[in-house]
Amino acid sequence: MTAARRRADPNDAIIELAASCRFNPKRWTRKAWDWGVGALEKHQGPREWQDDINGIIGDHLANPETRYQPLQISVASGHGIGKSAEMGMLSNWAMSCWDDARIVTTANTEGQLRTKTAPEIGKWFRTSLTGHWFDVQAMSIKARDPLHGDSWRQDFIPWSEHNTEAFAGLHNEGRIILLLFDEASKIHDKVWEVAEGALTDENTVIIWIVFGNPTRNSGRFRECFRRFRHRWVQRQIDSRTVPGTNKAYLQRLVDDHGEDSDLVKVRVRGQFPSQSAMQFISETDADKARAVHLRPGQYNFAPVIIGVDPAWTGDDKLEIMLRQGLYSKSLASIARNDNDVEVANLIARLEDEHQADAVFVDAGYGTGIVSAGQVMGRNWRLIWFSGKPLDPGYLNKRAEMIGGVKRWIKAGGAIDPHDEELYQDIIGPETVPRLDGKIQIESKEDMKERGLPSPNKLDALALTHAEPVAKKIAHHRNGQPGHTVITDYDPLA
Repeated sequence: MTAARRRADPNDAIIELAASCRFNPKRWTRKAWDWGVGALEKHQGPREWQDDINGIIGDHLANPETRYQPLQISVASGHGIGKSAEMGMLSNWAMSCWDDARIVTTANTEGQLRTKTAPEIGKWFRTSLTGHWFDVQAMSIKARDPLHGDSWRQDFIPWSEHNTEAFAGLHNEGRIILLLFDEASKIHDKVWEVAEGALTDENTVIIWIVFGNPTRNSGRFRECFRRFRHRWVQRQIDSRTVPGTNKAYLQRLVDDHGEDSDLVKVRVRGQFPSQSAMQFISETDADKARAVHLRPGQYNFAPVIIGVDPAWTGDDKLEIMLRQGLYSKSLASIARNDNDVEVANLIARLEDEHQADAVFVDAGYGTGIVSAGQVMGRNWRLIWFSGKPLDPGYLNKRAEMIGGVKRWIKAGGAIDPHDEELYQDIIGPETVPRLDGKIQIESKEDMKERGLPSPNKLDALALTHAEPVAKKIAHHRNGQPGHTVITDYDPLA
């Protein structure tokens, strides 16, 4: 053996392998660990679903036309499929095969990140072929190269809606950015928004992967599979199809609760629940309301009721909804307008156009509007959301009215299938647990804290359930138009 051969750096072969796997994480994950040995004795390689994800990334990078377009992958699954292992393997691939790689990993809580996600990813680094290249700490992994330690790194950042600035400066032009979300279903929507706006570097490989159990059927993780599905590559993985999961326990869950139960959907099948634990109106019911198609003859005998929910804050909208029997539609959705006279004129025009039998206005910000309407000779009703309900089973009037929407939907109520805002408003609100058993709906402020918009369209529709309304019939007396209320009993007949 020559002296030059004896002096060969063993890192050279590793570096050559890493360079060859730059666009091929699937190959790297098979070469960088001693599969079938030690802790991996029972595993001959990554699981099938992990190979699938790695293959998607490889295909994306191998194509020069897609390489520098952001790749977004969402994985919803049951329990025990090996999400943390996949994050560990991908993190090690990016750090090993790319110079100055930047990886940011977050989870729903600091406890989850510090005690579960980070240690699991660190384990895959320590056992990797390149384990000696990196310094694995509790909340970061850095290259040991002293000239690159601050630019070649993975950071574990416990973000919340009050700490979204960690994305500021997340740039790595010309190299790679890997962004990983663990327990994505519980990560605040504001964090998603910041992530979306931050990953904008040109000529940069940007990969954003989110993992989670589908515990909620609202929020941004849910929308990866619905409203924003055109942006994401989606995978929903049944735990029963993955080697290494406790098949007997999973089958017991199915036997005890049923294949289509929400518990089995979430914990086993990787499917979103029909109704979250605290959700008031289920997605299933809202979907049915979207699919209802009514002929005029099925509702035009009923009174026409208009609900008006004025905007509360600058980013809210003033919403005006109409309901006639099982039919509903949005009449207006406009930016906040503090000119009460202008808003009153709009309502009056819509009232006349649709020959409304009643107009109900949220009293919170609607007193000036109703006062302006009184000057016009209008008889609109102010409804206090915090007022006393007719049904003692509800905490307040707002809860009772939204309860009316729920009953209306179950009775066959129809909503516009193209009105995404109304749909999201309907499935968004959750109930608040109470010792007295009364139904309480979370406030608009609480919904905003969860990252959801104020459900103004729902509140406008709910106002159409504020009070019983009788249909009027038009008549003329002394040449002046007027109305008579239709009742079941007319004492003057």
